Amino acid sequence: MNLESPTVTASKSGKDMYEFLADPANFEKIMPENIDKFETRENGFVFALKGMPEIKLKVKELIPHSTVILGAASDKLPFTLTGNIYEIDENSSEVQLVFNGKFNPMMAMMIKSPLKRFINTLSENIEEL
Repeated sequence: MNLESPTVTASKSGKDMYEFLADPANFEKIMPENIDKFETRENGFVFALKGMPEIKLKVKELIPHSTVILGAASDKLPFTLTGNIYEIDENSSEVQLVFNGKFNPMMAMMIKSPLKRFINTLSENIEEL
C-alpha cells in the first residue's frame, strides 16, 4: 500500500526541515490532536492515537537535507514513512510524506482511510510550523 500526502510548503529551509524531521522528538509537535501517547526512544518514538494500538517508529535512513525515512520498529507490520524535502529558498521548503506498507488486502482496506488522514494531518501541521 502506497499513500502520499499533499506536498506542503514549510517556513523552514530544506536543511532546517531535514534537521526537524531527523529528530524523532519533533514528531510530537506535528501529531494529530487525538494523540493518546508519545514517547521518544533511542533513535525513534512510540505513539498511540485514541482507540488505536501503539505504533513504534525508528529512523531507518537519513539522506542529508532531502530525505528522512522512518520505519516500523517491528517486522510484524513492515512499513516506512518517508519525508521528502525540496528546498525552495533559504526560508522555505516543500515537504511530502509517503507511506509504504506491506499488508494483506483485508488489513489494507481497514487501515487505508485512517492512515491517509494521519499523514495528511502530519503534513498540514508541518505547513503550520
